[in-house]
Amino acid sequence: MSRGFWFSISGLVIAALAAGVVGLGAQAPSHAKTEGSVSKNAKLDVATFGSGCFWCTEADFDKVKGVVSTISGYMGGKTPNPTYESVSAGGTGYVEVLQVTYDPSQVSYKTLLDYYWRHTDVVDGGGQFCDRGDQYKPVIFVHTPEQRQLAEAGKAELEKSGRFSKPIAVQIVAASTFTPAEDYHQDYYEKNPLKYRYYRYSCGRDARIKQLWGSGATH
Repeated sequence: MSRGFWFSISGLVIAALAAGVVGLGAQAPSHAKTEGSVSKNAKLDVATFGSGCFWCTEADFDKVKGVVSTISGYMGGKTPNPTYESVSAGGTGYVEVLQVTYDPSQVSYKTLLDYYWRHTDVVDGGGQFCDRGDQYKPVIFVHTPEQRQLAEAGKAELEKSGRFSKPIAVQIVAASTFTPAEDYHQDYYEKNPLKYRYYRYSCGRDARIKQLWGSGATH
């Protein structure tokens, strides 16, 4: 299911949001990228996560201290030059992902993984929240053997915890070519805060995360 529907939300709904008629809980998230606090000599690492809508994944990870930059994009397919239209239609092998550049002296990959688990429907392999299809499935694309070891250990720990009645559906696969999404997708939650908040609320993302994680859910 494409999010194209959400681009055409009626002016009445947006006006209601702006006027506070439709309550969506917390205000739009603030940007937490930390470019200014990273020294020129800092050695930066890259992580890539798929957890459904990359607008939402970006908004979540921008809050993490030590994250230097985030880019929404596509990974996992073989056809060159994927576009939003082709990926969202399904069948390309590509997944919507977020590529995270971070300062490991400020935040570890293990911490990013822990954050990822708690912002993902880890038992839904058919998509995420209201977005259905393989293009929205949960995937951790690992860039190094260490990242794979940590991701697999984290997944195994979740399996053994007995917290969930279904198996953990998150796939762990080797990173491949990353293609940034179109410009209008980058920082979408900041450029279009009302549409974004309506989409996230209507998609039930935060409600499902709270159902899965309870007091362990983080926002």
